[in-house]
Amino acid sequence: MVRTAVLFALVGMVTWGIWAVFADKATRTLEPEVAMAISYAVGVGVALVYIASQSGSVSLSGPGVTYAIAGGLFSGIGSISYYAALQRGNTAIATTITALYFVVAAVLGVVFLGESVDVRDMARVGLAIGAVAMLST
Repeated sequence: MVRTAVLFALVGMVTWGIWAVFADKATRTLEPEVAMAISYAVGVGVALVYIASQSGSVSLSGPGVTYAIAGGLFSGIGSISYYAALQRGNTAIATTITALYFVVAAVLGVVFLGESVDVRDMARVGLAIGAVAMLST
């Protein structure tokens, strides 16, 4: 199970890295919101094909739907901001700074989900922030 999670995470890392390059190139000739809408429309198509290829039924009930809608709202805002940053600045800087989203997620996880954090976790996050700060300057 852990191997599968790591494999999916690695595929996500590589494909998001490739996506960032294509997103940057798209914003050279398209407005950021248009580039994002096209990119995400294709992404939704990929997700629908993946869902259709899986066995089992799909449920659209329960609080998960509300959370998915809220997530989509924030994802859309973040994505437009990211594409706008790509259009107006350096890809390495825009990508590196927006990659700090995990810090926001970690803080929200502790505050709202009751997840625990120890000193080592805080040190790791601090080092990651420092690395991103050095990369973006």
